[in-house]
Parts: sequence; structure tokens; C-alpha cells
Amino acid sequence: MLDAAEGLWPYPRPDSPPLLTPEQAEHTLNVWLVPRFSMLTLFCLLEPLRVANRFGRDLFAWRLLSSDGEAVVASNGVRIDVDGAIATLDDAARLMVVSSYDAEATVSFQDRAILRRIAAHGGWLGGLDTAPFILARAGVLTGHRVALHWESVAAFRREFPDLEVSPGSYEMDDTRLTGSGGAAGIDMMLTWIEQAYGPALADAVGLQLIHQRPRGEGEKPQLRYGELPRGVVRALAVMEANLGKALSIPELCRLVGQSQRQLGRLFRHHFGETPQQSYLGMRLDRARQLLTDSQCLVTEAALATGFTQPAHFTRAYRRRFGEAPSVTAERRQG
Repeated sequence: MLDAAEGLWPYPRPDSPPLLTPEQAEHTLNVWLVPRFSMLTLFCLLEPLRVANRFGRDLFAWRLLSSDGEAVVASNGVRIDVDGAIATLDDAARLMVVSSYDAEATVSFQDRAILRRIAAHGGWLGGLDTAPFILARAGVLTGHRVALHWESVAAFRREFPDLEVSPGSYEMDDTRLTGSGGAAGIDMMLTWIEQAYGPALADAVGLQLIHQRPRGEGEKPQLRYGELPRGVVRALAVMEANLGKALSIPELCRLVGQSQRQLGRLFRHHFGETPQQSYLGMRLDRARQLLTDSQCLVTEAALATGFTQPAHFTRAYRRRFGEAPSVTAERRQG
């Protein structure tokens, strides 16, 4: 259906993007389904990633796994086919465990050993609903705050008194992610999308899911982009999803569903600059973040933000930040 308010498709991609393989996507989430898992938790985990792929890029893929590679029956009786067994995971995999009732009934010593192997190699581990029990019994939550379903908190604290239980619906750090499951999975995935690609894309995905993200203390009830026209929100989301590709403005307008003239008018009205200037600024801000927070070389930061000519990158960077990118990199090293 067309967007009645604007006469446009409500997504930059009116078609559903194809299901991606790990080789096609920039990020892959492996999901270990434990028998009697919550179907709601699984859907809330994957739907934000699917919608994010509709903003012009192949961002996320997912693989469903089980202990033995066989289909798994959810708590509602629905049988789900999987893509393989958890034993096939790489050492540095990103793995989310989804369980609900009788979380430990089918988990073996070998399964816990796989979790410890991934943790030992710096892999990213998560658990939803009752899955933090599985992670804690494998010994991979030490030093991390833990969030889980409220019904399980008392038992978890009794069994693992040395682990800090969070009052929040989810907890996320560099290598661990735990949460209460259910609808909280949407907020958790939107946070991941925001960390990877920025708040505009995360808020745009939330709008498509008819989901208002929880606000921080002192923040207005509306979404951060709630007062902007939907065309502007979509444009910002597509820009943030394509910081490394440097789309042309005509291609950007095609994905957003706006004419260049209309989009230019909206950006000048709300931001005082053209879409091209906003997009360039976002790419340069990401380059500065890379140079400041990582071991990225100047040439790597340029390529990662869509600059194929080093001289052009240096001139644009100097105009925005008053110094050459090499100076920023040297300050980080110092």
C-alpha cells in the first residue's frame, strides 16, 4: 500500500529484501534455539534486522541453530527448521541464545564448552529470557551485568550471588548482551542498529515497526526524529546505512522516494544545509570517530567512509575539523 500522507512507499525499498547469507551481509547474528523457546522473543529479535535491510543496504543476516542441527519446537508447539548445529560456529562468532521453559533440560556439557570456546576467543555472546542461566553455568558472564526475565531473577540471584543483576530489560557491552526476552528484543536490536549505523536508522526502523523506543531521563516523549517529516527521517537513515559507500544524491532520492528539489527544500528548512552537505558531514564524523576510537589508519578511515581520493578526504576533513586526519590519528597514538 502507498503512504496516504505522502503518496510514497512507506519504505525506501518497496520490495522485501532477499534473505541474506553471511557472505552477503555486513553483520551476521547466529541464534541458538533451545527447545521450548519463546517464539515472540525470536520474532522481536529478527524483525528489526529485516526491516533495517530495507534502507538501501545489505546490513544483517541471521542463522538459526540448534544443539544437534535438527528442528526445534517452540513453547507454542511450532516446529522451526534450523540452518545447522552450534558446533559449526567459528571461534569469534556472534551468538544469541534464546530459551524459555526448562532452559537447561537439553543443554549438554559439550554445548557449554562451545560457549566457553567462543568467549575465550573474544566472541560476542548473548542470552534472552532464561538463557542467562545457560551462559552463567558455562562461566561466561563473570564481570558482566545481567538482565533476564523478571520471573527468573530471584532464582538467578540465589544461584549466582556474585553476578550483578540489572533492573533493565537488557544489558549490552562489547562482548555480552542479555535481556528479558519478548518485546524487549526490539529495543535491544534497535540499540545494536544505532551503535552500528546511527540513531536515524534505528528510529526509522522503530517507526516502521510501530514501536516507540524508551526514552532516557529528561528526554522528550517523542522519538528523537519524531518531529521531522518522514522523508527526512528516511533520508537520514539511508545516509547512515551508507556511510561507507557515498551514494549519489539522485540515488539517495530514489531510495527515499523524494525528488531532489523536495528533499533539498526539506533539508535546508530543518538543517540549514543541503542533503549533500549533511551526508558529507556524517561521513566525516564517522571518519573522525574511527581515527579517534580505533587503530584505524588514515587511508583505512577514508575508504571506510566512501572517500576514494586521499587528497579529497584530507581537504574535506580539514575544513570540518580544522586539522588534518593525520593529526587526529597521531593524537590517538600519543
